[in-house]
Amino acid sequence: MGEDPELEKILAGKLKLMKEASENKKEDSAADKPTVLTDETFKETVKNRPFVVVDCWASWCTPCRMIAPIIDELARDYTGRILFGKLDVDESNEVVEQYQVMSIPTLLIFKDGKFVDRIVGAQPRNMLESNITRHL
Repeated sequence: MGEDPELEKILAGKLKLMKEASENKKEDSAADKPTVLTDETFKETVKNRPFVVVDCWASWCTPCRMIAPIIDELARDYTGRILFGKLDVDESNEVVEQYQVMSIPTLLIFKDGKFVDRIVGAQPRNMLESNITRHL
């Protein structure tokens, strides 16, 4: 190619659109399960999504492991409405300190980038779901 600059420009634009569509599709498919968050990704994720629930957990925490399947189900059931994130407290000291997470599991709830609530301790699905969705 290289002979027609206008054709080159159109082709480059089409390739860019295809790449963006592919990336958006990957993001959307990942939203049906909890997103792994770290100190580095936490702030940007909370800021850029309208409704985020962050599950503060640790691998050694039995109650955390008990609610993990519930969090997975809620992430699937509320795809597109609520982004669920998982934050390992052993690896994310900044967020733990900032939001004074003293016990786990703790769910931090953010709406439009602002902290609105916390849920501490393991609860059955119906209680977790109603405590989360009342902020929608």
